[in-house]
Amino acid sequence: MDTSTTQILRYTAFTADPSGGNPAGVVLDAAELDDDAMLTVAADLGYSETAFVTARDERRRRFTVRYFSPLAEVDFCGHATVATAVALAERLGAGPLVFDTAVGEVPVDTATDTGEATRATLTSVPTTSRPAGAAELDATLTALGWHPTDLDPALPPRVAFGGVHHLVLAAKTRERLADLDYDFDALGAHMRRAGWATLQLVWRESPDLFHARDPFPVGGVVEDPATGAAAAALGGYLRDLGLVAEPTVVTVRQGEDMGRPSTLTVALDPDDARVRVSGHAVPFPS
Repeated sequence: MDTSTTQILRYTAFTADPSGGNPAGVVLDAAELDDDAMLTVAADLGYSETAFVTARDERRRRFTVRYFSPLAEVDFCGHATVATAVALAERLGAGPLVFDTAVGEVPVDTATDTGEATRATLTSVPTTSRPAGAAELDATLTALGWHPTDLDPALPPRVAFGGVHHLVLAAKTRERLADLDYDFDALGAHMRRAGWATLQLVWRESPDLFHARDPFPVGGVVEDPATGAAAAALGGYLRDLGLVAEPTVVTVRQGEDMGRPSTLTVALDPDDARVRVSGHAVPFPS
């Protein structure tokens, strides 16, 4: 299918500065595109994900959205959801939206901050997590070049779900997190076998401030500058560990070591399995 006339928008999410955040492609009218065409567009762009609106009901502000990395379709993507919601809000007006995705219904609220860019807040599907198995943890550490002593014993490894699955590993020091030089092929093969979208590598600066890095070899990308789905999974992880006793807002700083700083705001409630992830998005020069 010829995609030369497809209108592709470029936004960067979880930042109000075009030089930061995670770039995403957005196609607001993809009703006529088949799977191969969407994959071609995503591969040509080369961003970690591109979102495609394949059906729309503007009166109800409800949209069907699919996500593609350069290598394959992805069930859910947080930063492309924020980018798409902001693109729609700029054209339809701020307010609530609903996205129908492969993992279920994802409500997204949009608002324009005074003097700032448009902000989008997605509500994840119910989150879950489980302890990481010894074999899957060993294979991950080997591919990363990490040692078990590099991990924070207060934050145990768990596989967390917030739309897609992520292995959450907490580094003991900021220096360990900053020194990321992993075996791309080995980690990608292991993650495909495990069914993980990214690794959520974090360092906890304080109870409400985390720094994160997210390798994404299964999508053909070395690292994501901002990962909304992983932030939702991290929120569920913190709740499941009993670290959230009351409604709490956690900030995740990501992309700093890549030169594309991103800020993700994660709202948690110990009585709600869903997690709310918010951030700005702005057009990204091509």
